[in-house]
Amino acid sequence: MFPSIQMLIFVQISIYNMKYTVDKRDSYTILTLQEPKLNSLVSPELKTELILMSNEGMRNIILDLSNVEFVDSSGLSAILVGHRICSNQDGLLTVCSLNDNVERLIKISQLDNVLNIIATVQEATDFTMMHELQLEMKKGGEAKSDSDPE
Repeated sequence: MFPSIQMLIFVQISIYNMKYTVDKRDSYTILTLQEPKLNSLVSPELKTELILMSNEGMRNIILDLSNVEFVDSSGLSAILVGHRICSNQDGLLTVCSLNDNVERLIKISQLDNVLNIIATVQEATDFTMMHELQLEMKKGGEAKSDSDPE
């Protein structure tokens, strides 16, 4: 009847290994991307790494983008996922060391009103430590008022 048709289907699975470094400290973790682009190849791995860090109890993450020259919408999405994850744990995602083009994109997207954008890693560290102190003072005040008789 019909001639047999043989079809070969090629499936290409692309596994991209994001290049980054992690510096874990007591109150925060610095994740430094070693990539020139934060795009659809890199952003799924960044999201995964941020989720894994959160699952390990890291709630304050400083995302150092000093090596990143380009970010697309998937990269912005990954940053927002990190922001949400940290916020849900009373932590901070602080983005620092932005290239001018990346900073311009974040401002155009009006994400500078949502994200903690800090100029340098050192300033981001100070900002994070201040946040931690404020949380401790708030918790200390709540514990004291709970134990005070009315």
